Amino acid sequence: MSIPVIIDCDPGHDDAIALLLAVASPELEVLGVTTVAGNTTLDKTTRNALTVLELAGRPDIPVAAGAAAPLARELVIAEYIHGESGLDGPVLPEPSGSPVHQSAPSFMAELIRSSQKPVTLIPTGPLTNIAQLLRDHPDVIERVRAITFMGGAAEIGNITPSAEFNIYVDPEAADEVVNCGLPVTMIGLEVTHQALFGDREADLLRGRNQSSQFVAELLDFFVARHPRTYATPGAPVHDVVAVAHVIDPTLVTTERCGVKIDTGDGLGRGRTVVDRWHVTDWDENLDVGFGLDRDAFARLLFERLETLP
Repeated sequence: MSIPVIIDCDPGHDDAIALLLAVASPELEVLGVTTVAGNTTLDKTTRNALTVLELAGRPDIPVAAGAAAPLARELVIAEYIHGESGLDGPVLPEPSGSPVHQSAPSFMAELIRSSQKPVTLIPTGPLTNIAQLLRDHPDVIERVRAITFMGGAAEIGNITPSAEFNIYVDPEAADEVVNCGLPVTMIGLEVTHQALFGDREADLLRGRNQSSQFVAELLDFFVARHPRTYATPGAPVHDVVAVAHVIDPTLVTTERCGVKIDTGDGLGRGRTVVDRWHVTDWDENLDVGFGLDRDAFARLLFERLETLP
């Protein structure tokens, strides 16, 4: 039986690959895709989501545009990693489709209400849309099966020494989501930095089919950006891990932890403070990813890409 999911994203190279994995996986029923400003501006993330779905042969999956800015802050984007378009590298056509005429939170609420089974939310960008959904449509909360988000770091951040990008962009939204009372899983940098893809993976994908070629070209650009910034041997395909974990929960090892979000304006802005060693009396509110079966993860992605047009 497939799991109904809504993917809330800000494509973004790794979001694009995550979308391809989701639509290629029979374990998931992708009810819709919503977009948020994050890696780039909302108009570009929405265009990119539409383009990726068309490339994957799934233009039937509806897309709704969401928040163009965080709940309470100025938008920070990541052109230094993803380029001006958000998906620099491949030559991308303009999508033929358009987003639906609903805001992302209202669209998600409608999908959740009409689903015959509880819906899993997979946010891979800032959590603004998810927080707004929980604020504006509290009646749907009991129909949400779980939230698995890519974001956060128990140790070292990637936009500041202590904060991961998605949480840094909208810490207020993250604070609301991690304390919403639903089953929430955090796929943070500890686990996504084990999903490094480099030139070898790009070459293995190149020319296999249209979708695999697209991913290879994404990696060519994405990988080249990372060594200059983080001195890593490849690029972490962060968001793909969140989708993979919903498909196969055995891929990621998680621990139940108390997690709080630093919503201040100082050095800790956006830090996910993770009580891994249980030294506080905090509620253990999140399952936090720490380990990844990297080989099985890569096999899953490669095999599923082969099934796309």
